[in-house]
Amino acid sequence: MAYLKRKQVDKILNYIILIAIGIVMVYPFLWLIGSSFKTSYEIFADLSVIPKNPTLNGYKNGWRAAGASTFLTFFKNTYVYVVLKVLATAFSAVVVGYGFSRFDFPYKKSMFSVLIATLLFPMTVVLVPSYIMFSKIGWVDSYTPLILPSLFAADTYFVFLMVQFFRSLPRDMDEAAIIDGCGPVRRLIYILVPLLKPAIVTVMLFQFIWTGNDFLGPMIYLSSEHLFPVSIGLKISMDTSSGMISWENTMAMSVLAILPPLILYMFAQRNFVEGISTTGLKG
Repeated sequence: MAYLKRKQVDKILNYIILIAIGIVMVYPFLWLIGSSFKTSYEIFADLSVIPKNPTLNGYKNGWRAAGASTFLTFFKNTYVYVVLKVLATAFSAVVVGYGFSRFDFPYKKSMFSVLIATLLFPMTVVLVPSYIMFSKIGWVDSYTPLILPSLFAADTYFVFLMVQFFRSLPRDMDEAAIIDGCGPVRRLIYILVPLLKPAIVTVMLFQFIWTGNDFLGPMIYLSSEHLFPVSIGLKISMDTSSGMISWENTMAMSVLAILPPLILYMFAQRNFVEGISTTGLKG
């Protein structure tokens, strides 16, 4: 009896600790939402989540931004850029992962080792050479240097992830498809890709979030305001030329910037979780 009571007390304590940790983790997000309905003075005068005098001025004024463009332009640029990069990444990761996992060719192990070694390189190491190369080609101030490398498997983490998923699929299906007369392309499209749906969703979701949050890449390669994504637009909204920052505008636009990835994750979380946890075929 004493053992059962002690077990119940331990369980209650665990729940209390988890709830406390959850509140600490969620509080900044809730504070951000609440602050978007406050004035700049109230944001720093009161740390509560619920605003005392709710106002929509942050959304109305923030949408116009501080430059010549509105956040409509920034959001449009962001998701055109993000969607193209996500599609390029998914395509290259699947094709290159398929090649490394299903075919034998000279220097395969050496090439894969070099590919994995690039994961250890800090991005700052290649920034200057990449900028000089794209500048000489004439691609600076466009989205080409931000998107094109992904089409050629420059995002090596996703290639590695896809290789691991391909390796988890038994080769019996490939052999059966070969007997039926399927070539390499048809095997990939009709046999393997449907089984890789969780992995592809995982790659696309990660790239969607990382690209949408990218600040350094657009800051380096883009100089025209009409091309800026939301990450640069938020920086513009923090106009310090007047000596004052309208924090409610920045908070409101930050909330709008967070919503699309959050909604996307809610719809894709089942495949995302399965893609992270799957190590082989089930059933």
